[in-house]
Amino acid sequence: MKVLIVFAHPEARSLNGSLRDVAIRELEAQGHDVRVSDLYAEGWRSEVDRGDFPSLPIDARLGVAAASKQAFEAGTLTADVKGEIEKLLWADVLILQFPLWWFSMPAILKGWVDRVFAYGFAYGVGEHSDKRWGDRYGEGTLAGKRAMLIVTAGGWQDHYSARGINGPIDDLLFPINHGILYYPGYDVLPPFVVYQADRFDDAAFAAAAERLRMRMRTLATTSPIPYRRQNGGDYVIPSMQLRAGLESPEARGFALHLDRPDECGAADKPGVIRSTTNLRAVTA
Repeated sequence: MKVLIVFAHPEARSLNGSLRDVAIRELEAQGHDVRVSDLYAEGWRSEVDRGDFPSLPIDARLGVAAASKQAFEAGTLTADVKGEIEKLLWADVLILQFPLWWFSMPAILKGWVDRVFAYGFAYGVGEHSDKRWGDRYGEGTLAGKRAMLIVTAGGWQDHYSARGINGPIDDLLFPINHGILYYPGYDVLPPFVVYQADRFDDAAFAAAAERLRMRMRTLATTSPIPYRRQNGGDYVIPSMQLRAGLESPEARGFALHLDRPDECGAADKPGVIRSTTNLRAVTA
């Protein structure tokens, strides 16, 4: 397979950097072709502005969605954005790797999404009518490909549990897994989450590394998160409301959009590691 890792951490010697290297070595050992977009090292520009649309007339009002659509269709997006789109089309698997900062991804990675997921490429695709509302949520340009997250968090696993103070990790990652990856068509695999990332010793890292190797070995066979397909009959079009009676009795919030809510729950997946030691602090 062809695997693209989009890496968002400013320190190569961080726990994230070490885990990235483990993943790359294992993927290459399995015969996969790996490319890495190292956003900090490459000086990725995160903000969207007029510079993204060089063909936009200087006196024209900037409407980002409209300008993105026009530039994508005309082939006038900037070279850095075009390069990332080409990588996404090349890759069978996309891995986004980042530390969980303030309950989300670092700004540089969000900016990568903002600029690369252009109108006509990642959204605004397909027929919009009273029977279909575009090719999205399970369909779209990137359908048939797989994606997953590798995430480090400084807090304890219990803090990100169903009753934890930080909220369930699945809910925190839902906007990324469902809203960024599933939206343009990816089959989204359960995330690989490492907790207490700033309290790792050598033994904890060895365990995390082995679990990550296992996940890299099973990229092609791991069952994706069972999100409902938008155009699969579960939603009323065009209101996009879930049809009554489809949810399980205990389903609330984001869990409504899981076809089998009991099969999610990243905190219970084998790729999730929690360190309980306090011997060597590293940058998450």
